[in-house]
Amino acid sequence: MTRRYLDIASTPGVIAAREANGGIRMRAARSGEADRFTPAEVQFIAERDSFYLATVSSSGWPYIQHRGGPKGFLKVLDDKTLAFADFRGNRQYLSIGNVTTDDKTALFLMDYANRLRLKILAHLEVRDLSDDPALAEKLVLPGYKAMAERTVLLHLEAYDWNCPQHITQRFTEEELSHALAPIRQRQEALESENRRLRERLAACEKRA
Repeated sequence: MTRRYLDIASTPGVIAAREANGGIRMRAARSGEADRFTPAEVQFIAERDSFYLATVSSSGWPYIQHRGGPKGFLKVLDDKTLAFADFRGNRQYLSIGNVTTDDKTALFLMDYANRLRLKILAHLEVRDLSDDPALAEKLVLPGYKAMAERTVLLHLEAYDWNCPQHITQRFTEEELSHALAPIRQRQEALESENRRLRERLAACEKRA
């Protein structure tokens, strides 16, 4: 775990639990604060078509929401800021309501095919589309059917990469299509060859 992320996550309760369960000798935090996105994170984020977003209500209950859209809908504005267009959903506004009392949020970005997970801690800011037309234009996705209601900015505090342990591999239709393309091409070639052989056999049987 990176130093910055570990510092934020290690509350007194966490430290006590770590000591009680034999985790006091956990690995030292990795070097670097991990409070600014590098090209590796920027590329990873650009390739995602969904993420999980967690907020906490004023009653103390957590709420986790899945956000999805075309690949790259979550955009990196700079090395400390993410943003996305908030599309109309079930109109419960749980996440939006939660951050009015506590703007802290956590994100999980998953790459199931490669068993990678990027965790992000950030402060969430909500803006009307009219507040920053230039930003809204950058985030609204042409041709996407969903209606954007507002823009959401995420101001980075820290991030961390998880190890692949226990992440089950899953593949999207697009990923499977790329992986299976050579097999399909081979299948088509074999079927074509089979047709030619059947035609030759039929011709030989007629002459016989």
